[in-house]
Order: sequence, then C-alpha cells, then structure tokens
Amino acid sequence: MKKPMVDMASCTLCLGCVEMAPEVFSENDAGYIEVADLDDYPQDAVNEAIKYCPEDCISWEEI
Repeated sequence: MKKPMVDMASCTLCLGCVEMAPEVFSENDAGYIEVADLDDYPQDAVNEAIKYCPEDCISWEEI
C-alpha cells in the first residue's frame, strides 16, 4: 500500500494540498500538514496535490 508523505523541511505551508485533497491533508494545531490515516488514499486527488506542490515536498511512500 502507498501512503502520501509530506517533507516538512521543504514545506512552506501554502496549503495547496489541503485545498486539492482535504480528505487526505489538513493543517494541525501546531501549524504542520498532517496526512489522514486512511485505508485507501484517493490517488487522483493526491497526485494533483503532488503535481501542484510548489516545493515538490509531497510524495508516495510504500508502507
């Protein structure tokens, strides 16, 4: 199974991923992007978030 990951060292918190895939990405109370713990991730929505991330900090990781 693949899970989206966010490299917080590169993330500028533009929140584009939250807009593209709010069912997957959210901003937590500490101001960081969190990835929801889902059984299955919507590949099209995550791929759009990856495509439009200005810092290229979102990727798929095999778990």
